[in-house]
Order: sequence, then C-alpha cells, then structure tokens
Amino acid sequence: MTATPPVHPVPARPILIRSLGDALAAARAAEPAGTGLTLMAPPAGGALWLLGVLERVRRSHPGLASTGLLDCGDRAGEAQGALAAGVPALLFTGHPQAADRLAAIAAAHGATLLTRCPPLLDLAAESRGSDRAERLEALCRDWLARAEG
Repeated sequence: MTATPPVHPVPARPILIRSLGDALAAARAAEPAGTGLTLMAPPAGGALWLLGVLERVRRSHPGLASTGLLDCGDRAGEAQGALAAGVPALLFTGHPQAADRLAAIAAAHGATLLTRCPPLLDLAAESRGSDRAERLEALCRDWLARAEG
C-alpha cells in the first residue's frame, strides 16, 4: 500500500512567472493589497532561478511576504535537488511512489509538496508592449483580490 503524502497548505494564489519583470509586477500588485505572494516558476525555470527571483523581490519589497513554488513536472531528481537548494514548495506530478519519497524529504526540509497544480494566474498570455507592466499589475491585483481560483 502506498502512503499518502502529508497534507501541507497549498501556496496562496500562485502566479506563474517567466521573468523577473513578471515577478516584480506581481509584487507591486500584492504589496498595497497586504496579501502574501506565491511566485511559481515553470518547469524550465529551475530552482536556482526561482530562488534568485525571490531574493530580488524580497529586496525590492521587504515588507511583502513572498514564497516560491517550482513546477518539477514528473522529474523526481529535479524535485529532490530543488528541496536541497531550499525551494519552499514544489509541484511534482510523477509516480505516486516517488511522490511519497519526495513528501518525506520535503517534510524534513520544512517544505511543501503538491501533487496537483492549484489554480494559478499564468502571465504568459500578456503580449509585449509599452503598457505591459501596468497590465500585469492589474491582472495580478484582480487575481489576488479573488476569493477563489
């Protein structure tokens, strides 16, 4: 019988980012709202990239509670490396037995392991343009103000 991974709180209203600009726009939207911010990196982002973005966001917005969520897909090795690097939350959609092992490792690191993607805001749909930053901030403000996904 496969053990069920421990239940950890789902990171609040994640925003899928693909650049530092996306992350900073999300932070500018979250700070005046007084909400926490969960920045989610796509599978290609990587643990060190996400941690670097979080560091920049925290320096730019020191009063904002921010955390990171890394999408590792079905790559258990990447998930284990991300936990070792200090990523606070992971999404792993691979084999349940691997998820069980990763859940134990995550618990030992004080991290969160998700096996299903929570509702999120994906900023990729926003095209380039001179007012892109303002549009991203508005999208993030609306997303963070919602009661549900």
